[in-house]
Amino acid sequence: MSIKQDFPFANGNSSDICFGLNRETDERSLRIFINMFSGESLQAKLIPRLSDNEITSVFDQLASLLHKHLSHKEYHSLFLKD
Repeated sequence: MSIKQDFPFANGNSSDICFGLNRETDERSLRIFINMFSGESLQAKLIPRLSDNEITSVFDQLASLLHKHLSHKEYHSLFLKD
């Protein structure tokens, strides 16, 4: 965990992830975490190791968040990139 005096998350790497300090820090940390999580090499290793229930659970949770927080138009433009 790293908290810089002037501007946290200046580098955008794993040492900049810190949750629980404040909302702004949590949002920046989540962005870094999601970017790290979305890497192809990590997915290639992790996904085959997930159970069927874990795969369904991850999909359901992410789809639910998209549905809850994005309009139909936002979903198509931001997620589907239509």
